[in-house]
Amino acid sequence: MPFLVATNGPQANRRYELDQTECILGRHPDCDVLIDVGAVSRYHCKITVENDVCAIEDLNSRNGTFVNDVVTEGRHVLEHGARVRVCDVVFAFFQHEEESSTDDSGSRAVMVDDDSSDTGSSTIMSKLDVRSGVTGPMLATSPDVKLRILITITQSLSKRVSLDSVLPQVLESLFQIFVQADRGFIGLINDQGVLVPRWTKLRREDSDETIRISRTIASQVMDAKEAILSADAASDARFETSESIADFRIRSMMCVPLLDNDGNAFGMLQIDTLDQRQRFTDEDLELLVSAAGQAAIAIDNARLHEEQLRQRGLERDLELARDVQKAFLPNRPPDVDGYEFFSYYNAANQIGGDYYDYIWLPNGRLAVIVADVVGHGVAAAMLMAKLSAEARYCLASESHPATATTLLNRRLCQLNLDRFVTFVMVVIDPQTHAATIVNAGHMSPEYLRSNGELEETGKADSGLPLGIADMIEYQQTEISLAPGESMTLYTDGISEAANAARKQYTIPRIREMILASDGSPSDIGKSIVADVRDHLGDCMQDDDMCLVVLRRSPSN
Repeated sequence: MPFLVATNGPQANRRYELDQTECILGRHPDCDVLIDVGAVSRYHCKITVENDVCAIEDLNSRNGTFVNDVVTEGRHVLEHGARVRVCDVVFAFFQHEEESSTDDSGSRAVMVDDDSSDTGSSTIMSKLDVRSGVTGPMLATSPDVKLRILITITQSLSKRVSLDSVLPQVLESLFQIFVQADRGFIGLINDQGVLVPRWTKLRREDSDETIRISRTIASQVMDAKEAILSADAASDARFETSESIADFRIRSMMCVPLLDNDGNAFGMLQIDTLDQRQRFTDEDLELLVSAAGQAAIAIDNARLHEEQLRQRGLERDLELARDVQKAFLPNRPPDVDGYEFFSYYNAANQIGGDYYDYIWLPNGRLAVIVADVVGHGVAAAMLMAKLSAEARYCLASESHPATATTLLNRRLCQLNLDRFVTFVMVVIDPQTHAATIVNAGHMSPEYLRSNGELEETGKADSGLPLGIADMIEYQQTEISLAPGESMTLYTDGISEAANAARKQYTIPRIREMILASDGSPSDIGKSIVADVRDHLGDCMQDDDMCLVVLRRSPSN
């Protein structure tokens, strides 16, 4: 499958699958590849995929679209490895699945799957166990040389915290230490556990060659956690089928795994020379291991730093999403003559999938809704926002509550999402005090009568949750609210709240709190919330909580 990889900008190293016939790049949130940079047009360019041919076309953007630094005119077919530039943001285009990386050194590295051979003679001259530093023959590198190397690496990396600055500096330092090196390469394991190229360096900076890195060598080094020195890798029987070695006739090569503090290999470093008169030695291998150990610390710290930055960015996004979600929820109870309300909402995470709303309908009626999107988190919150908009549309389109709910269900089914929504609605007519209940797979409202009896009203007419089957016709139940009578609506985040002993709060306990209250919405709601908190103790809530209580005033 073709894909893009951002090589710089806000989404550096992010991969975008081109799995649709048309992919739009731009600054508008609806774009398939969102580029949040001011100079980028809202709909900047598009990539079309047809019969395995990918072509890019500028969409009359302000600053143009460039392929390999040439502005595009009309439809331009993309070739594997092409560089797509949108303002200052650059993407590498790959036609097929091959882990690749484009870096600022001007060269590109690709990983190739070579067949290995474990038979025949080997020209590997030395191995060094990176975990213990033990090697076969005793190496004679003097302590002062080792110290000087470590100081050089440490000083060059001490003030660098990002991978994009640490990685090139590591290779730059190694080229100063190993003057015979022609090429250097650093590969890191990505989030999918695949080793991918992250930075390369060539002695000839004006070279445009592609460095092909063998997985055969990388796998051996990282699996065994051993550094290797090959005096003539081009003739090494162990790597005789390695296309990357054969193509470039590498005369001497050193490869070292990069280990984190726990001794796990998270990448590898390789330098090689094409000059057979300048082959690396055993002492060079020991020096590289010493240098790579210090470099691994700097690279691992940079990885952790970038992860922290990504986490902070995600937290900022979630905070913004929480603010947006709050805007969907009522900021105060409705002002209805003769009625009182209480509401409580608390997401398990920063954003949640529970939903409640007060929606004014024609003829002065008020719809009170409580719903629960299955699951919680970002996906549930997005569906909650969609539910909010669709509920208002359907209630404005249909005056009959059950018919409006049927329409809402059909519209949610059309989304073809693998999620459903439990939903309960009470429509109040303040003039007649009629309360119409429609239930779609939710817990029934707790109806507290004026005589002190408590019942689950509308239970017999409850239907399936929304979003499961589009042919359902929902039913409704109508009651008349007498003065002082109330209805309590809630989500299962309250009834199923579990404490340290995994004991749930339960619906009977909710009913106990209602009966023990003075009957006012405020007392009912606050009593339930406080009791749930006591039940949880020090446990974190594991689901969103929502509670709405309405009552006809006793004097009305």
